Amino acid sequence: MMSSSPSVMEPEEAAAQEDAESQLMYRIERPVYDEGLIRKQLLHSKGKSTTLRKRLAQHCRCSSEKAKAALFSTLPILTWLPSYPVKQYLFSDVVSGLSTGVVQLPQGLAYAMLAAVPPVYGLYASFYPVLLYTFFGTSRHISIGTFAVISLMIGGVAVREAPDSMFIQPANGTNMSAVLNVELRDARRVQVAVVLTTLVGIIQLVLGLLRFGFVAIYLSEPLVRGFTTAAAVHVVVSQLKYLLGVKTQRFSGPLSAIYSVKAVLCDITSTNVTTLILGLSCLIFLYVIKDLNERFKKKLPIPIPGEIIVVIVSTGVSFGLSLSDDYKVDVVGTIPTGLLPPAAPVFSLLPNLVTDSFAVAIVGFSMGISLAKTFALKHGYSVDGNQELIALGLCNFIGSFFQTFAITCSMSRSLVQESTGGKTQIAGLLASLVVLLVVVAIGFVFQPLPQTALAAIIMVNLLGMFKQFRDIPSLWRTSKIELTIWLVAFVASVLLGLDYGLLVAIAFAILTVIYRTQSPKSGILGHVPGTALYCDVNEYEEAAEYEGIKIFHSNSSIYFANSDLYVSALKKKTGVKPEDLQAACKAQKKQQEKANGTPKSPLNICAKYKEPGVTHEVISQNLMFEEQRNGQLADRSSDSDLEEAVFIKPLSSVHSIILDWTSASFIDSVGAKAIKQVIKEYAAVDIKVVIAGCSRALLSELDSLQFFTEAVTPEMVFPTVHDAVLRCRQRKPRPSAAPIN
Repeated sequence: MMSSSPSVMEPEEAAAQEDAESQLMYRIERPVYDEGLIRKQLLHSKGKSTTLRKRLAQHCRCSSEKAKAALFSTLPILTWLPSYPVKQYLFSDVVSGLSTGVVQLPQGLAYAMLAAVPPVYGLYASFYPVLLYTFFGTSRHISIGTFAVISLMIGGVAVREAPDSMFIQPANGTNMSAVLNVELRDARRVQVAVVLTTLVGIIQLVLGLLRFGFVAIYLSEPLVRGFTTAAAVHVVVSQLKYLLGVKTQRFSGPLSAIYSVKAVLCDITSTNVTTLILGLSCLIFLYVIKDLNERFKKKLPIPIPGEIIVVIVSTGVSFGLSLSDDYKVDVVGTIPTGLLPPAAPVFSLLPNLVTDSFAVAIVGFSMGISLAKTFALKHGYSVDGNQELIALGLCNFIGSFFQTFAITCSMSRSLVQESTGGKTQIAGLLASLVVLLVVVAIGFVFQPLPQTALAAIIMVNLLGMFKQFRDIPSLWRTSKIELTIWLVAFVASVLLGLDYGLLVAIAFAILTVIYRTQSPKSGILGHVPGTALYCDVNEYEEAAEYEGIKIFHSNSSIYFANSDLYVSALKKKTGVKPEDLQAACKAQKKQQEKANGTPKSPLNICAKYKEPGVTHEVISQNLMFEEQRNGQLADRSSDSDLEEAVFIKPLSSVHSIILDWTSASFIDSVGAKAIKQVIKEYAAVDIKVVIAGCSRALLSELDSLQFFTEAVTPEMVFPTVHDAVLRCRQRKPRPSAAPIN
């Protein structure tokens, strides 16, 4: 009689049983599938139940739900404003809006200098676009308005289309030199900037309506960071003359940065000492304030507004000491009070600005969407790239009729708006109202503001971009190709200018993609015992090849640019080159026919496989047929001394090759033809080629390309590598006497 008391397990046995129970097991038993069997028994395509006309009718049919969705998509503010929690969000948005407005005001004045237009136009660009983005934008935290990189690109175009030389007028007196008509020059540059902004807005709108929000993916992060770092170099170089108080012309185009530095150095003896001292004082003060804000950002309720302090103090000093009149310090000058009425841009300037407008549109969008996605991920909401394109397009297009220049989001202001507690674009709206107050009521107060103070504000705000040089060592450790993209974007943009530099960087980035697809990693896979896993035999010691089977893997698709490289890698890795064997056979046959004088004389070819100590004899098909017809196999070794035995290049004992296409995402007609040709070449030397791991989408492409014709059938395609291996192992090994045609 068995005892009913429970047995006591040893601790080791209990732990082993617990591990066995916790580990999931994967057991399956099924027949080996090939594509022919799958199509006959497992999968059947769904029939199209509706015609194209019906599908179009359903798509175009209007309903209240579709109308509501379209309205919310066009005006994203309607998705959050009706449920806006006033008690929780309003105070934070007010504080954030006032803080951002205080920063936006001096930046608007400063970045107008970069755009080569009078400072008041920077205030216009800080009001209208922000107001529009509040209604049409999907991000709740970015600060729309002037930005250094975009302003500099606009300034380069404005200077190119309206250089100083166009507005030099002869003086009235005979002994007086010619003078520059600044008013006419500035008016012309404003026209150029406004027309460029109009075209930028149109491009962004069209791209947004066509759902081209994905274009930003072609501007990879290394490319954008290298480009913006180069832009920071251009900005600093352009501000040197304002910091030193020297009078030099503004350059644009290739090598403009070098020409600008050379011009400043050549004229450095005329430096205005008062301007330099004031500028350096502002620079040091702003750097200290920025450092304090960074160090104590968790303890400070709001960042210290260093920019507005510099603007107020330097304006007061300039006014009190009459720096403009007594010390020849350049100041902002006249700031008109009030807003300008809407006016149509001068569209006759459009033909010369098409290329530049595309560059500004793409760079502006890429900067905006990258920062918007960063904040959206942090705060748990989503942004729509297409709607962001539409929003920026509307901001630029409509704003251009009110004399604004192109805008995007500013990194420094966006960080201020988010770090001071901003919850929604109500903060941006309040920031624009702060700028509006200055434009309408107190703009004249800032007329004595020294330009060197604005130059200091610009330079300090670029510190974050110069920190991007730290990318170089990290990219060196992680990805040499991305490091090359960063360096090419930086060097090309510094030397060739931002417009041509961007084009060169994008072209180079595309070339790296082509290089990666044309130089994929390939290898021979082996089976890991006890699993259905297959890994590279050169990387893992557990992976072992099956005798007579080669599994070729390449981590790329197969198309016109790399099909030849794919085939070459296949033959090199497997060690079997059918064309060499065919050529050797033909040459031997001709030699034998010439020696015997008859085209159908028996042919003996002695061939050695790669395995040492193993020799297989290959005879002609005619001889084998003749011997079989006589009912016996003659003793070929007895008369081998009557025939000339020639050893050809060693052959492989491989009887099957499996092409692993798990990494392939597409194939074109050139690639399909190359694969069919390879299958035929290997079939001619009695080596079977099959395909494994082919996705359903890729199979559909193969069907469209009529891949499965003649000798290539769906039965040669398997859903997994393991299916293909099992089928190939079932194939009988080649006989020692293998026919060669």
